[in-house]
Amino acid sequence: MKRRVMKFSMIAVMAVFFAFTSSGVIAQENTNNATGQMKETGKETKKAGKSMAKNVKKGRVATGGKHFGKHMGKAGNTLAAAPRRPSRK
Repeated sequence: MKRRVMKFSMIAVMAVFFAFTSSGVIAQENTNNATGQMKETGKETKKAGKSMAKNVKKGRVATGGKHFGKHMGKAGNTLAAAPRRPSRK
């Protein structure tokens, strides 16, 4: 009986968790315009710096440089995909 209650409560908790996390997916930012692409580039650049800093702090300089390059490459591709001028509000 105790096992059955635990199983049911775990399923209920997971259902509530997934119900709230799926709503976050629907509300994602639209990055199809120039401003959205620039924001995405900034986020990717931030990831580049953080990943390099974490690796260099732990003494893994080569790995840090590798991750930095990967993130910066992705940021460059995102910025290149943007239209030339940002839309104005």
